[in-house]
Amino acid sequence: MTTLSTRRPPSSDSTAVVDTDYPVGPVPRSARRPTLSLVIVVAGFFFYTPTMVTGGTVATQFGFGSYLGLALIATVILAAYIALLAVASARTGLTTVLLSRAVLGRWGGKWASLILGGTQVGWYAITIGILGELVAAAFGWSVSWPVILVGGILMATTAYVGFKGIELLSWISIPAMLILCGIVFVRSMDHVGGWSGLMTVTGQGEMTAGLAITLMIGTFVSGGTQIGNWSRFDRGSTARVFALTAAAVILVQFGMLFFGGIGAAAFGEADFVTLLMTMGMVGAAVVLLVANLWTTNDNAAYAFGVAGAELFERPSKSPFIIGGVAISIVLALTGVADALTGFLVLVGILIPPLGGALIGTFFLAWRGVVPQNGALTGAPRLRLPGVASYLVGAACALASNVVGWGSPALIGIVSATVVAAAFGLAQRSQSTPEPTRIG
Repeated sequence: MTTLSTRRPPSSDSTAVVDTDYPVGPVPRSARRPTLSLVIVVAGFFFYTPTMVTGGTVATQFGFGSYLGLALIATVILAAYIALLAVASARTGLTTVLLSRAVLGRWGGKWASLILGGTQVGWYAITIGILGELVAAAFGWSVSWPVILVGGILMATTAYVGFKGIELLSWISIPAMLILCGIVFVRSMDHVGGWSGLMTVTGQGEMTAGLAITLMIGTFVSGGTQIGNWSRFDRGSTARVFALTAAAVILVQFGMLFFGGIGAAAFGEADFVTLLMTMGMVGAAVVLLVANLWTTNDNAAYAFGVAGAELFERPSKSPFIIGGVAISIVLALTGVADALTGFLVLVGILIPPLGGALIGTFFLAWRGVVPQNGALTGAPRLRLPGVASYLVGAACALASNVVGWGSPALIGIVSATVVAAAFGLAQRSQSTPEPTRIG
C-alpha cells in the first residue's frame, strides 16, 4: 500500500512547520477520532441562523405543507451529497481541496481552493455582518462595526486551535439552540391555532419550487462540500460515516428550515432572532445568535484556512485563517450581508458541480479507492476527466438558472457525476490501474 503526500522533501537548512490538523497531507490512522466527534462538529456547523432566515423567506412563498415538502427534498439531497463526500475523505484522509487536486490536477485543485475558500470567506463576512446588525438592534446601538470587529476576531479562535476547539464549542452551543427552538415552536403553535391552523397558512406564490430548493441547498452546499475537512479524522467504518453524517445533516438542516419556517408562517417574521426579540427574549436572542453563528463561523474559518494551505502549498493553515478573517471583516463592514440571496444563487451554481465531479470520480470511476495515477505528488496540471466533469456540471447549473428550469444545484451535481462516471467507464474499458488508498 502506497502512502501519498504533498509535503516537499526536507532540506538541511529548513525546519518544517508542523500543523497537527494535517492541512496538506492525509491524516494518519493514529490521529483519527471517533465518529461521534465528527457528528457533533457537523451538527454544530449546521446549526446556522441564516439557514433559518432562508427557510423563513421561502416559507412565506408557499403553503406550509408545500414548504415542508420542498424543505425535505432539499435536505435529503444535501444529506446524500455531503455524506458521500464525507466517506471519500474518511477513506483517503484528505481534505476536500486535496481530494480535488487528486481528481482535477494541480491547477484544478487550485480552482477548488479558490472557490471553496473564497465562498467560505464570503460566508464568514455575511455571518459577522448579521451578528453585528442584530446585536446592535437588540441593544439599541446606532453602530454595529465594533461587534463585527470583535466578533470576527473571537470566532476565529476555535478554528485556530483546530478540530478539538470546534468540537468543544459545538457541545456547548447545540443544547442551548435546541431549547430556544423548542420555545419558539410552542409559542408559534399557540399563536397560529395548532397544527391545523398552521397548515391553512398560504404563501405569496412568487417563487418557483426550483429556486426554493436551490436557495435551501445553497445555505450549506459550500460548507457541506468541505465536509472532508472533518470526516478525514474519522476512524469509523464507511457505512457508519455515511449513515451518521447523513442523519446529522437531515436532523439539523431540516430542523433549522422547519423552525425558521414555522416562525415565519405563524408570525410573518422570517428572521428567527428578530422573532425572539419581538417575543421579549432579547437576552436569549443574543446568546443564541453568538453561540449559533460561532459554531458555524469557526468551521468556515477552518475551511478557508486549509484551502489557503493547499492553494499556496504551505504546511500550516494558521496564517490563512488570520488573512481570511481580516478580509471577511472588511467585507462585513461594507454591508455584504445584504447580498445573501444573490450569494446563495452563485454558490448553488459553482460549488455543487465540484462535489459531483468528486463523487462521480471517486465512487464510480475509481470504485472507492484512488489509483496510482491519482497521486497528489507529481500530479499533472489538469486531469481532463475531472475538469471536464466539473465544467459540464457548472454549465448545466448555469443554464438551469438562466432559463429558470429545475434546481441549478441539483442539476450541477447530477450532470457532473454522470460525466465523471462516463469517463471512468471509458477508461476501465481500456485499462485497469492498480488501486491504492491514500493515508
